[in-house]
Amino acid sequence: MLESLHRRIALLKEVIFQVILHLTVFVFYAIDRRSPHVEEYEVVYFINLSLIAFLINYYLLPRFLYRKKYLAFLVSLLAIIVIAILMEELVLEQIYFPNTRGASFPGVFYTLLGILPVTVILVGFKFGWDALTKQNEVERLQAAINESELEFLKSQINPHFLFNNMNNLYAHAIENSSKTPEIILQLSSVLRYMLYDCKAKYVPLDKEVEQLKSYVDLNELQIEERGVVSFKSDIKGNYQIAPLILSVFVENAFKHSTASQSEKIKIDVNIDVTDKGTLRFSCINSFNEQSNTQSLSQGIGLDNVKKRLQLIYSGSHQLNILKQDDQYEVVLIIQLGNVHGY
Repeated sequence: MLESLHRRIALLKEVIFQVILHLTVFVFYAIDRRSPHVEEYEVVYFINLSLIAFLINYYLLPRFLYRKKYLAFLVSLLAIIVIAILMEELVLEQIYFPNTRGASFPGVFYTLLGILPVTVILVGFKFGWDALTKQNEVERLQAAINESELEFLKSQINPHFLFNNMNNLYAHAIENSSKTPEIILQLSSVLRYMLYDCKAKYVPLDKEVEQLKSYVDLNELQIEERGVVSFKSDIKGNYQIAPLILSVFVENAFKHSTASQSEKIKIDVNIDVTDKGTLRFSCINSFNEQSNTQSLSQGIGLDNVKKRLQLIYSGSHQLNILKQDDQYEVVLIIQLGNVHGY
């Protein structure tokens, strides 16, 4: 229903465009400043040229040229031109100028000089119209693809978070830890954010940071006395960000630190935003190269967030991931005012 309405609107726009175009071209074709009135033969000649352009625009272009049948297009075009010449010389000239212009054939070149200018203008504008229409369709399709891919990527993130944190909750429950209720509350806060707030295309940055702090607190319970976790944020202004962009890096920091080290774990998260809307996020985590972490699942998080950054903040972000000795460092810079394809 909606698609049919769009087609009707597009058709109406093209009809209006063609009417205005033909009227404009006719004014320049038929009206002379020295003789502003319009002769009957001028109207008939212009209708003939319009019919030629109509056949080219609505038959040859879509049937042959746009389908890359170039030879068929050229042959058909030559046939139409020949028909146009014969129509003008054998019919119209004989009706309106039997004793002058219709008395002899002036030659193909001379006749084409009267046919081609108007025809080329009408066909050229139609070709341009089709090109712009196709470009708009491509852009709409690309936008739809990007949005679908983003929604798919977001749907992947939620189970990923839930899976990891349910494991943490299970481990504490097995041990009858007194921290189990606190973990449940923290997990509830994170899940509430994912289920409701993350449905929007963008979320307030302060909400995203608040959720991230809850996630850090949740995972810090797992470390207990085995290391130090630092979380600092300094946000200026009311900016928005695509949800769950930053969480993946923090999640990976906890995952790899706790999997490779039994003690001296160190995780440092810093977030700040300048007055001009530049977000700088850094996450540093310790990592023991000698530990047996080859079987550690890499998950979907990192590849996922890289794709989302490319889709949403293409050309407006910098992501650097460095590995130095016993630590990983992630630095992400985003111009929060610039977004694409979302």
